Amino acid sequence: MMISEHYKRQLIKEAKQLDVALGQASELEKLAQEITDEQIDKAALEFVKNLGILTKKQSLPSMEQKQEKVIETLYKYLGASKVDGLIQDLKESSNASLDALLNQLDELVGLEDVKQQVRDLIDFNQIQQLRVKSGLKKSNKTMHMAFLGNPGTAKTTVARIVGRMYKAIGLLSKGHFIEASRTDLIAEYQGQTAIKVKRLINRAKGGVLFVDEAYSLTENDHSDSYGRESLTELTKALEDYRNDLVVIVAGYPNLMEKFFDSNPGLKSRFNTFISFSDYSLDELVRIFTYTCKQNDYIADEQAIEKVQNWLQTKLNEKQHDFSNGRLVRNLFDDITLNQSKRLAKLKGHISKESLMTISKDDVPQDGELVSI
Repeated sequence: MMISEHYKRQLIKEAKQLDVALGQASELEKLAQEITDEQIDKAALEFVKNLGILTKKQSLPSMEQKQEKVIETLYKYLGASKVDGLIQDLKESSNASLDALLNQLDELVGLEDVKQQVRDLIDFNQIQQLRVKSGLKKSNKTMHMAFLGNPGTAKTTVARIVGRMYKAIGLLSKGHFIEASRTDLIAEYQGQTAIKVKRLINRAKGGVLFVDEAYSLTENDHSDSYGRESLTELTKALEDYRNDLVVIVAGYPNLMEKFFDSNPGLKSRFNTFISFSDYSLDELVRIFTYTCKQNDYIADEQAIEKVQNWLQTKLNEKQHDFSNGRLVRNLFDDITLNQSKRLAKLKGHISKESLMTISKDDVPQDGELVSI
């Protein structure tokens, strides 16, 4: 993620110059320093947020130029996808109401049991807050959760929504979302893993830490001392920061059982276990049509029928790594590529309707591989 020392020095220098121009203490400079010290998510989020506030406060061309220069350097340093993701997080989590977030949850295809469990959690926590306001004791349950299911069943999407819901009802101070894997929790050298986990926890405090494929921390339980060290530190954090941190671990159901058995007391830190079922054929087709709609495409009836047959074939030969929603998104990418190749061969003007329409000829034949 860090492209070069040059951009590191340049980012700090330009942030400092902007602080001076604004006549303020070294606020942006300190955030830039934190970003370059690898405390990236939290500091970068604040950095981008502050730059957004500057836009509203300052209208001088010279100030806009300074700001644009800092943003450009931030893009070079962290990469476009990282900065764009931070900006998107700010847009999504700014002041989303609970009703708006519940609507987002309801819009997800399928997952009826999951949706009901999330609604129950919100109801429970809101009542616990009312008890506290009335001078009564609240439940000692933690907010940490385990999401059990196969790939592509919307576990990450639901985790993001839950974090923002908890922010909306006042359970979390920030509601931001950090996704982590084994590489984010385990260091390369002895003694560094605990430090790495602590840094990650510090960045996640106030929001959600989502650990996908959490069982990978303990896959080599007889020889992987780093994995055990990481899990010990993570287990401690689950208790220490239970009031302003939600940790959600996710993965295949059977492998997650081994994960919970690997550390005494780990499972007791999680009060909520939510199972994400594989999608049915009808739900997979609905995901496809929804994806088309979101991207300004319309599949005609024959195309939909062919997509349905293609997905049925994949369900019939279902492998252990069947990827559900991801499979549909990969199919959609293949179909739109095929549509582009078909339209590119046409001579003359291509109408808007043609650009939007997916025909049966764009859908791969049964058994054809979807690009990864």
